[in-house]
Amino acid sequence: MKNLNAEYIEKVLKEGENPTHEQIEKILEKTYRREKLSHLEVARLLNASENEQIEKIYEIAGKIKEEIYGKRIVTFAPIYVSDYCVNNCKYCGYKRDNKFPRKKLTIEQVKQEALILEKAGHKRLAFESGEDPVNLPIEYFLDCLNAIYESSDIRRINVNVAATTVENYKKLLEVGIGTYILFQETYHKPTFEFMHPKSLKGDYDYHLTAFDRAQEAGIDDVGAGILLGLYDYKYEVLALLIHNEHLEENFGVGFHTVSVPRLKKAEGMDLNEFPHLVTDEEFKHVVSIIRLVIPFTGIILSTRETQEMRERLLNQGVSQISAGSITEVGGYVEDEEAKKAGIQKEVPQFELSDERSVLQVINDLVDDGYIPSFCTACYRSGRTGDRFMQLAKSGQIHNVCEPNALMTLMEYLDDCADEELKVKGKKFILSSIDKLKNDKIRELTRENINRIENGERDLFL
Repeated sequence: MKNLNAEYIEKVLKEGENPTHEQIEKILEKTYRREKLSHLEVARLLNASENEQIEKIYEIAGKIKEEIYGKRIVTFAPIYVSDYCVNNCKYCGYKRDNKFPRKKLTIEQVKQEALILEKAGHKRLAFESGEDPVNLPIEYFLDCLNAIYESSDIRRINVNVAATTVENYKKLLEVGIGTYILFQETYHKPTFEFMHPKSLKGDYDYHLTAFDRAQEAGIDDVGAGILLGLYDYKYEVLALLIHNEHLEENFGVGFHTVSVPRLKKAEGMDLNEFPHLVTDEEFKHVVSIIRLVIPFTGIILSTRETQEMRERLLNQGVSQISAGSITEVGGYVEDEEAKKAGIQKEVPQFELSDERSVLQVINDLVDDGYIPSFCTACYRSGRTGDRFMQLAKSGQIHNVCEPNALMTLMEYLDDCADEELKVKGKKFILSSIDKLKNDKIRELTRENINRIENGERDLFL
């Protein structure tokens, strides 16, 4: 991949050190006009240090995000189907050296998990699993995905499974997955190889080119991720943006989403052994710069982060959050009384910091003026890949995604909310409809909201 090598990235980062006030101001003017930045300009932003300019970065990132996405916040939940794993990733609770009873859900158990998530209000899931070609062949994943779609009202399943072949990506596409998600974890090759010793995942080049194979297979929505804390965050961010450019140049569209988890404590690892942990201020800087440089890409923040941090970053670029997450295999159907009785819990992949229920997250979003969105209409209407990006860049996204978000929120209120949220949420929906700029869209949205209140479901533009 052009320029995605340590020598080039380190050279650019070195050149971008100690930027002047004037240099940062000129770069910020370009970002506000949504002009493409050079790698050196990105490096200078990453090295910005004046408090006023950092606050300005946050402010511009928030404005750009709202101009593109409005007040919508996409919500989803992960579903973990197995913790079998042949890899020995130094940062992960699933690594093979951790000795605990491994679990693989049956198809019936997968259905039960999905139905509980549906009952909580979710329509969009992130499908998660360890990597074990013997115990977890592609056919098992396909059976799980088919079972979820056939037995529940889950409408979109984004899939985060190990890098694989073009043939297997075609099979995932045929099942009807949403976004294919794969975390590079770290773009620094020596660190990548150190973090994945004697592991299938340890093949840096095969892992790095997974999105190329997915695109060749016809999957045009791909989601990247970096695990902040494995290596220098400035290196990771610049490498992530170069990877995005590679996909744009070769396939016409870059990342649909980017996930930005920070390294957290997991079973069998010690955070003191990781010298590149990212502080809160650095983390806010990272999220804001990603929003400035790839403004039309969704940014995902999981429940690894605290409620306070997640709420702050909604104002600085984050557009998707998980809600009511459990990272244990089969965790949604575990009996709380069994836990209290002392039955051993499954080993979670990592520790969570935001343990609010779906209801609490939705309630807080509405209180803060955001529109929680369970919408999956673009995926089911063929608005994926470059077609979605055209919609976003033209501004037409506001005439489609915001009304659809309001409709899915109305579904949630009718099916899952308590009385207090129903009353508050309905008022919020009506006031949000009044703010829609297109007269025809505004009236159609009102009509569909009434139809949903009368029992219809799955209405979208």
